[in-house]
Amino acid sequence: MDTSQHSMHNLFEQLGLPSSEHDVEQFIRTHRLFSQDIRLDKATFWTESQAEFLREAFEEDSDWCEVVDELDSRLRS
Repeated sequence: MDTSQHSMHNLFEQLGLPSSEHDVEQFIRTHRLFSQDIRLDKATFWTESQAEFLREAFEEDSDWCEVVDELDSRLRS
């Protein structure tokens, strides 16, 4: 069982995205979610597999849930 803490860097790697601090900040600036009505996993910029990973993180309350929630919050602020 993996008990390590996941970071935003790790999440972006898991999603197959560039994961440097600059890349993460650029992604967040570029992909703002302006509506509270859109679930994170339903945003149009995810691939099907990325959306599935994010959905499962929430639904299964996985060890990724906290960092996925942080990403959701940062995309809405």
